Amino acid sequence: MDIQGYEVKEDLYYDENHFWYRPEGDEVVMGMDDFAQRLAGDVVYVQLPPDGKKIKKGKKVAKVESGKWLGKVISPVDCEIAEVNEDLETDPGLINKDPYGEGWMYRLKVDDMGAIKALMTGADALTSFIEAEMEKYKDQL
Repeated sequence: MDIQGYEVKEDLYYDENHFWYRPEGDEVVMGMDDFAQRLAGDVVYVQLPPDGKKIKKGKKVAKVESGKWLGKVISPVDCEIAEVNEDLETDPGLINKDPYGEGWMYRLKVDDMGAIKALMTGADALTSFIEAEMEKYKDQL
């Protein structure tokens, strides 16, 4: 789905920090959305936490750095790192090139899958969210 030039996948779940979540069995794949990767610019570094690391809701999972931005990845749920996208170690720009595909960041074991399904999803919610974010960051876009 295109929202004023930003690609958004209707079948994914999103948090307010512009990370997407895709349930796959008992795990969840996550990554940065198109809006955030474009706002950040060229991603030059992604911290890859160790597999098995436990993360509490609201705590830092890792960090992402671009030429003009340094941001924290905050978990919206209690989880454990199941796998990291090791390709980002040598090519963090995959996030810019393919944020919803090859640029995925982490695979998580989520304590409560219902918490993921409570995140934003669907055309109406995502359109309102992206339009509000465009207004909020209009001087940086």
